[in-house]
Amino acid sequence: MRATIPRTSGLKDYSREMVAARQSFILEKTGVRPEHMAAYSFELDLLPGNIEHFSGVAQVPIGLAGPLRVNGEHAQGDFYIPLATTEGTLVASYNRGMKILYESGGITTTVSQDAMQRAPVFIFDNAREAREFGSWVANHFETIKAQAESTTQVGRLQNIEQYPASKMMYLRFNYTTGDAAGQNMVGKATFTACEWIKKNYPAVRRYALSGNMDTDKKTSFVNTLRTRGKRVTAEAVIPKHLMENIARTPLDILIKQRQISTLGSFMAGANNNGSHSANGITAMFIATGQDVANVAESSAALVYTEMTPAGDYYFSITLPSLIVATYGGGTGLPTQKECLEILGCYGKGKVNKLAEIIAATVLCGEISLGSAVLAGDWVTSHDRYGRNRP
Repeated sequence: MRATIPRTSGLKDYSREMVAARQSFILEKTGVRPEHMAAYSFELDLLPGNIEHFSGVAQVPIGLAGPLRVNGEHAQGDFYIPLATTEGTLVASYNRGMKILYESGGITTTVSQDAMQRAPVFIFDNAREAREFGSWVANHFETIKAQAESTTQVGRLQNIEQYPASKMMYLRFNYTTGDAAGQNMVGKATFTACEWIKKNYPAVRRYALSGNMDTDKKTSFVNTLRTRGKRVTAEAVIPKHLMENIARTPLDILIKQRQISTLGSFMAGANNNGSHSANGITAMFIATGQDVANVAESSAALVYTEMTPAGDYYFSITLPSLIVATYGGGTGLPTQKECLEILGCYGKGKVNKLAEIIAATVLCGEISLGSAVLAGDWVTSHDRYGRNRP
């Protein structure tokens, strides 16, 4: 007989009694007493909407790196970056990159685009009906926009992309979502709009709220090109002598190595031509209460380098689909809220600031790892900081 996990309905499921019942269930079924899982420091009434069947916590160590100097439009000044990770060397590596970029005058950051999608698909009897539907959608955009925005205070429908295939019309509804990541927000808004479309366009045979062209929590070229979340660039100019000192390699070799790495990424079919953007993004996502599965999209990165006319090293990285929030979801949980407050990024009106800080952090990690590989420090650094085995 299937043994079900103890639970009850509504807010009672978040009571200490129900948590204790589930912890006893773990002991009974597995023989493991969840002592460390049970050591949490927040009130349980904060959890509804964040988790079901709450049974304890996962304690991930947080290291501090910095100062990170950012010369952004939203993030300006020096920041100390909380990184939640169990990978030795990671915090040390990012800290080294931050030191290099600090001595170079800091990192300039720019948020250039903002979009969150839901992508329904409408099915017709044939391709011509699908084409005619596309024209109808374009002509009725303002009404569709009003229907979608009736469900949200902050979500705004910017445009609807059209991708016909066979007898289907795939649509990508593009929204701005304020300081929320917005996946659920745009899902509700698009559902309301689609129901109105279905009632007012009889030729629709059926539709699905997602035809998978939003590529939610999946790497995709369409989001790299069209943006999902924030499109943010971090760039810096590192003096030649400073870069050559840390890499112990001439600058022209660094440029050539970047070309070699880009070719390797292309051959592998990777979602970026950088080194390890997912490392810093994941560590910051865990620390600040982001939806960590969004790393699948957010880790896409476009790296570009060149030698400046003065002979220095220009390095930039663009994150075309960075999905972050400073309000709602896991950002309000106590530890995650503290980390956002350390960055000055908790609450409304702060999401672009957080996006700039994350992009700047990623740039530091790229500089540090890239120079370590060329200088021969990659393996020795992991031996020094990353080994916890006898």
